[in-house]
Amino acid sequence: MTRREFERQFKLLYMPLGMYALRMLDDVEAAEDAVQDAFVKAWEQIEEGREIANMKAWMYSCVRNVCVDQLRGRKEQVGVEECGDVAEDDIDTSERDARIWGAIDNLPERCREIFLMSKRDGMTNDEIAQELNLSVKTVKNQMTKSFDRLRGVLGEGGKPFFLPFL
Repeated sequence: MTRREFERQFKLLYMPLGMYALRMLDDVEAAEDAVQDAFVKAWEQIEEGREIANMKAWMYSCVRNVCVDQLRGRKEQVGVEECGDVAEDDIDTSERDARIWGAIDNLPERCREIFLMSKRDGMTNDEIAQELNLSVKTVKNQMTKSFDRLRGVLGEGGKPFFLPFL
């Protein structure tokens, strides 16, 4: 695998792997560390001339191993055979979560702020309006704008969608 291909895989897999690690560790910094450790291990494998036939599967297994290590409080690597396979549902969930967070990150700043205050923090429109010194109508308009943009990016075609972790 070339450096360029590795960089492409990094860009493609980093966020979904981060969501996968976050579900296991429930700690953003630890999840980022786990994903970075896994990519370092992958690069070391490549540098040593070892072929990684299925980078996506290998990375999910590696991230799982690193997370298990962290959860067990050990430094030595746990073998893949101890951990079992990574479930396809876990991969699908982490990829979906990464798409959602990517779409949220790309919302305009005010939309994103209001959206997260509502969905992540559980604030009402009235509370958000008071906190940001806005009218309730402005908050409602920004929420509508947020949902419209998210539906467009996520391909939901105008249907309601579920934000599982907000």
